[in-house]
Amino acid sequence: RNDLDRYRLVMDVIDRVPGLGVRAAALRQTMADARTRHHAWIREHGTDLPEVADWTWSS
Repeated sequence: RNDLDRYRLVMDVIDRVPGLGVRAAALRQTMADARTRHHAWIREHGTDLPEVADWTWSS
């Protein structure tokens, strides 16, 4: 709702770090696509994507 999420944070870093925009353009697009997919999932299911909700630290 406030336009701040994990995907937006990555995109903001890419946009703000000098020289990173060109090198990380594919990652930025991946984050934008993931953000769209995540928002659609939330609208339909009312919860985070399973890959987000079920995420745990690995060793």
